[in-house]
Amino acid sequence: MKKLTPLLFILCCFCLPAILYAQSNDDSKYLAGAVPEVEGKVVFTKEFSIPGMSQDEIYERLLNWMDIRLKGNQNTSRVVLSDKEKGQIVGIGDEWIVFSSTALSLDRTKILYQLTVTCQPEKSIIQVEKIRFNYREGKEKYNAEEWIVDKYALNKAKTKMIRGLAKWRRKTVDFVDELCLGAAEALSATTAKTSIEEKKEETKAVANSGTTVITPKKQVTIEPAATAQPQEYRTITPDQLSPETIQTGAGKLVIVIGQEPFNMTMMTANSGGSLGKVNGKTVVFSILSPDQPYEQMEKAESYTIRFYPTGQTEPTVVLECKKLPSPATMEGMPRTYVGEILKAMVK
Repeated sequence: MKKLTPLLFILCCFCLPAILYAQSNDDSKYLAGAVPEVEGKVVFTKEFSIPGMSQDEIYERLLNWMDIRLKGNQNTSRVVLSDKEKGQIVGIGDEWIVFSSTALSLDRTKILYQLTVTCQPEKSIIQVEKIRFNYREGKEKYNAEEWIVDKYALNKAKTKMIRGLAKWRRKTVDFVDELCLGAAEALSATTAKTSIEEKKEETKAVANSGTTVITPKKQVTIEPAATAQPQEYRTITPDQLSPETIQTGAGKLVIVIGQEPFNMTMMTANSGGSLGKVNGKTVVFSILSPDQPYEQMEKAESYTIRFYPTGQTEPTVVLECKKLPSPATMEGMPRTYVGEILKAMVK
């Protein structure tokens, strides 16, 4: 029986990447309705409710966010219209979307789009439209209406994405989600509550999750003595963590390598992660997508995991970890890292 235990563990290590890949390969958020159409045109729309915030303040915050975001592309991306009285901001974007990246190849496309923000008292609406793609350095050009809509990108039953178009649809939805989250952060957002639609449809993309209610941050002064461990956190033993503490699809897992503020590397585990047990030890699995750089994780002996629930700018879980041996990963598959949890802090 004792001889079987190591064998079972080895089998588990080989099977784990496939199991985790299946879990992380849930495409439900990209299926029917993920790419909305208005009168035959692809138009992503996200509405924010910000109780207590004036139209002028909403306008100033979003104008500043859009200006910095678009100028950061260092190309023709820019704000083309800003009307404070009407509360309207329009920008055009030109950015790269990377499908996969290895030492030998880079598969990417330019995405061009129009970003429109409408500001009202206690309310803001963001629209992303006129989406086009320039692929293979502009040799192939497509627009969203002929490339990523339900009609072309999904099978007849709308239960699966068409293989050749899946990467386009998936990455576009993720790109719009990232824009919406950036706008939420610009409004100094901590999600106070979610709409009824969002609770029912947990697998929906951010842009399709209904109205998000935002509580503006209060300006606070941080005392030096309080920066090491905010009072809001409480320390618990690793075995007190429940499996629901980290929920893939309900937030993002950020890996922090090194010590603050120097020599620190931060990266998001794009394919998520989860809690588990290995040889009786409480561990956290962090899953990097195939196109993510992983050299820093390979070198690290210890690291910290921070879990940010969707829409929140502060982590609710902080885990200090020691890296354990991880199962070998096949080329093109998600890369899984296993960390023994040494210290756990939760809100």
